[in-house]
Amino acid sequence: MESPLQSGDLEKQQALLEILKQHEGLLVAYSGGIDSAYLAWAAYQALGDKMLAVIADSPSLPRTHLADAVTFAAEQEIPLRILETSEMENPAYVQNDATRCFHCKDELFTVMQRELDTSSFKAIAYGRNLDDSGDFRPGQRAAANHAALAPLADAQMDKATIRRLARAADLRLWDKPASACLSSRIQYGQPVTRETLNKIEQSEEALYKLGFHQVRVRAHDDLARIEIAIEDLPRAFTVEMMKAISAAVHAAGFQFVSIDTDGYRSGSMNDLLPASAIAAAK
Repeated sequence: MESPLQSGDLEKQQALLEILKQHEGLLVAYSGGIDSAYLAWAAYQALGDKMLAVIADSPSLPRTHLADAVTFAAEQEIPLRILETSEMENPAYVQNDATRCFHCKDELFTVMQRELDTSSFKAIAYGRNLDDSGDFRPGQRAAANHAALAPLADAQMDKATIRRLARAADLRLWDKPASACLSSRIQYGQPVTRETLNKIEQSEEALYKLGFHQVRVRAHDDLARIEIAIEDLPRAFTVEMMKAISAAVHAAGFQFVSIDTDGYRSGSMNDLLPASAIAAAK
């Protein structure tokens, strides 16, 4: 197979490894997505057992995603620890305003900081890359509050570079679709509950089984607004498939089902936020 790498990719990877080697011990926030997985893999190449990947187990993480993250770490022999987080006990998180992501990440980094304080590790790193800089991501403020490092961004890597390097390293998830936490599917102002998270998770798992690989089930009270990759919409809009989708999502607990004709787009719930709310949450 012809190499997918572009000019400068290997230099950026070497820069990343050199950045990582500067740390005697590193905790890596790991979700199983491509960015954090590649960072955990690179940290293990640079530091061996002087690094530890940490995954937060919470109701907002789909069970299949947790299982796949654990499997990938085992495949690559990356040291891994699963820690439970308690953001659901925080009323500021549950109320689900524009700062929800901040409270989620603040809980993650607080748990990691406790791990740091009782171990030989010296720093925390997470998977922010250059593409994250221009988006609405309150979690980055939480990372800054905890002095979390962003080695991928420091090595001038964007998402495309990370995918190419992961592919060259034969990491099977190099083309894994992006997937934010389940709470990001709930409209702002609607409380985050375990029941709603379960309904979203069950709906999305059913859609995956129907053959859709890039989907989001957005919860608007009793309505499930389904986003499907634009190239898959023709198959979704057949009468038989619409019936199958509707039956599956109703079975998960939603009263109403709608397929969004605009297709999948990352962070579409943010479109509903006023500019003042976004500015205040940054």
